[in-house]
Amino acid sequence: MRNSASPTVGPSGEFSISRPPQKRHKPVVLVPCDNRVYDDRPMQVLLTRYSDALRDQADVLTIPLLCTGKEDVEAYLAMAHGIMLTGSPSNVHPSHFGQDVYDPSLPLDPARDSITLPLIRRVIELGLPMLAICRGLQEINVALGGTLHQAVHEIDGRHDHRGAKGRPDATTDEVYAAAHLLHAVPGGCLAAIIGTGDVTVNSIHGQGIDQLAPDLKVEGHAPDGQIEAVSIASHRGFSLAVQWHPEWKPWESEASLQIFSAFGAACCAWRAAQTQKENREKNFASTAKAA
Repeated sequence: MRNSASPTVGPSGEFSISRPPQKRHKPVVLVPCDNRVYDDRPMQVLLTRYSDALRDQADVLTIPLLCTGKEDVEAYLAMAHGIMLTGSPSNVHPSHFGQDVYDPSLPLDPARDSITLPLIRRVIELGLPMLAICRGLQEINVALGGTLHQAVHEIDGRHDHRGAKGRPDATTDEVYAAAHLLHAVPGGCLAAIIGTGDVTVNSIHGQGIDQLAPDLKVEGHAPDGQIEAVSIASHRGFSLAVQWHPEWKPWESEASLQIFSAFGAACCAWRAAQTQKENREKNFASTAKAA
């Protein structure tokens, strides 16, 4: 039975209604969607494994942020305690970093770009906790003025970072299998979360950071030198972007669990700080009105 309000009569005959305490919801995390077309029908897509990891490992509530290019992003941000940028089959359009499309056969998502790139800059202004994965890392680098290699596997000295080295017949488990070591930079925020020892991560990306954006700090790299993790220097809160996929079977990786746990804790801390700020403003307004 749903809890209901209970009327009571006080000793002097006054009438009041007491309501049961409301259960506080978990911190809210916005997750921008992909644009896909199935049977000529456009759809907004959020892969289940991202929302699963947020629910089960970060202990937060996921709200999909539609990316048609027409959204009122400020209205979404008003209810958010964190942002997560996901990976995607699509690439950031190279026009955003001064290049032409290198491989026209690869998918793009300009509508998502139109939402996420300005969103990133706004999130930095607010100090809202932000976790980014794969395409999300690339979006952050581009949004802040960096560039990308459009085909990392064709760069001298770089390894093939595509899942199963791009084999079209590879199974999903092969694509997301452990691929290489990840070295966390000592003293950085990633090392503070997962430790300074090398960990093994998967690798499912054709693009990767070329010129690092001026506001980014390298937090980790692969054995071939490819940047695998960054944070945002000017962000006053939690900001971490990783090139691999910690949301893939996170229960099999201590580092993945630690990353999502740290993000969830940051979202809780943001909500607590905002609640305190709102309470101070209400108290100030009440005091001013009484005076």
